[in-house]
Amino acid sequence: MLKKFIFVLSFILLLIGCGDTQTSEANNLSNSSTDGNLKVHFIDVGQADATLFSYKNGDEAYSVLFDTGDWQGDEVVPYLQEQNIDHLDLAIISHPDADHIGQLSDVLENIQVDEVWMSGNESTSQTYLDAMEAIFDQDSTYQEPRTGDEYTIGPLDIEVLYPETISGKSNEESISIRLGYNEVSFVLTGDAGKQEELEMIESTESLDSTVLHLGHHGSDTSSDADFVKEVDPELAIYSAGEDNSYEHPSEEVIRLLNNEEIDWYGTDVNGTIIVETDGQEYAVHTEHPHDDSEQTACVNINESTEEQLQEIVHIGASRAEQIVEERPFESLQDLDSIQGIGMSRITDIEEQGIVCRLD
Repeated sequence: MLKKFIFVLSFILLLIGCGDTQTSEANNLSNSSTDGNLKVHFIDVGQADATLFSYKNGDEAYSVLFDTGDWQGDEVVPYLQEQNIDHLDLAIISHPDADHIGQLSDVLENIQVDEVWMSGNESTSQTYLDAMEAIFDQDSTYQEPRTGDEYTIGPLDIEVLYPETISGKSNEESISIRLGYNEVSFVLTGDAGKQEELEMIESTESLDSTVLHLGHHGSDTSSDADFVKEVDPELAIYSAGEDNSYEHPSEEVIRLLNNEEIDWYGTDVNGTIIVETDGQEYAVHTEHPHDDSEQTACVNINESTEEQLQEIVHIGASRAEQIVEERPFESLQDLDSIQGIGMSRITDIEEQGIVCRLD
């Protein structure tokens, strides 16, 4: 995985024309020019998804849009125009829910789109019907990709992770992809659930990636622990609306990320998030400053205080005291030496997800 060197710098040059001055947290990019860099924009579209992949090197330019925001919004086309995007090589709609396909018709009416991907699952919503009409009006190529399909757009490699087939389950059968640029890669799964994530593990040789876009807005219906470990990202990003009624992201998912020591960002907190990479290293730019204190530390059984240890399920004052007396522990399973802690309770502790890994 990539080694990161974090520092703060001005972000105004990255989004010329976007208005407010923005800040950035980044690692050192060896290429001081933005030419030859891939910029991945996780656009703040509220409780919805829209992600832009934009590559430019001299006269060579490629752009891919993954999902198009909510039907009640109007952010996507202006954002593309601010980035001087007047042509998309590919628009991918993970599934036909209105918070993913929402502004596709607007995009097609204002931006040249060569090709559109959909899962094949349909909807009776007017938003879906308008989008399909716009696809055929613009004469864009229409595809329904399937597991194992591979595509190349300039320097960008796209592997389709899901679905293999469809059965009418819109969320679960979201188009899921792994997009790579040299040594840096991104996994996006729409609203696919935990079962589908496990199927991706079985059907894919390697999911290992630099960045994971959390499924279903950070909901606990997605981000299975085994899937997250298989992707093994350095960075996780979720798209959600500020103070949304669904309480996304899930506390369970955030605990998992903290436990796995994965840095995370969210559009509800950070606004639009841009990951810029030269294919070797990457930088993270945020519209709103990133607060590391929000990333609550996991509980380290070899270092935490007795009070902190009591945050762990089944650990009260007496057991916390015994843990302090008997540590260090080499693995979580070694807690079976603590009175009243057997393997079933150790399983409960693992599932709670707040204990740090013991490497």
